[in-house]
Amino acid sequence: MVNILVVGEICEDIFIYCDINRICPEAPVPILKPINVVKNSGMSGNVVSNLKSLSKNLIITHVCQDEVITKTRYVEKKSNHMFIRVDEGEENLTQLNIDYIVDLEEFDIVIVSDYDKGFLTNKMITFIGRNSKLSILDSKRKLTNEIIESFTFVKLNESEYNQNNSLVKNNLIITLGSKGTQHNDIIYQSPNPQETIDVSGAGDTFTSSFILKYFETKNIYQSIEFANKMSSIVVSKRGVATPNL
Repeated sequence: MVNILVVGEICEDIFIYCDINRICPEAPVPILKPINVVKNSGMSGNVVSNLKSLSKNLIITHVCQDEVITKTRYVEKKSNHMFIRVDEGEENLTQLNIDYIVDLEEFDIVIVSDYDKGFLTNKMITFIGRNSKLSILDSKRKLTNEIIESFTFVKLNESEYNQNNSLVKNNLIITLGSKGTQHNDIIYQSPNPQETIDVSGAGDTFTSSFILKYFETKNIYQSIEFANKMSSIVVSKRGVATPNL
């Protein structure tokens, strides 16, 4: 069994799929008629869901905030076009108490899924990275050299990397969408690119897939290739999906 710690904000992802048959007479906007609702555990919760879909031989400890965050998306079902997303509950999150983060050495893998909503501080993130055996950070915040150097790997998407491109480190892994993944100036193309239906949660799939495969193989190339493959599966599905191996 692999012992894994996941730390970060959690939310409920709500997808309200709608029919659109006419334009509102009061304003030039479509009228959405809800036909079904799909709910998933999002943010760090989606990391946990991906881990569970990738392996049954895991013990997962999940540390997240008490406050409820919801992300509600209104989507036309036929085209999968999202018309609006409404986020609630992100304000004034209680900061993680360091007393909840103990004995990091007992975990084989530590994943920090940081959405920069106030639950984690720079100091806490650095502490977690420095005291973990094998760690990966997926973060939306402006990073520092100290944070990056404390983790085994830091996963960023292309936009996040452009915000942090002055921090060139060997442990950065940059996902580039359909172009693949970059590590140390080498781009690893996706082995099985799929038509993109929905990118929601694809970064969580990459992070989970990569670190599990790296724990198994200690091979960065194989791990990126596996994570690219798993990510290509979920972007071909609606909503927040998992590979479901």
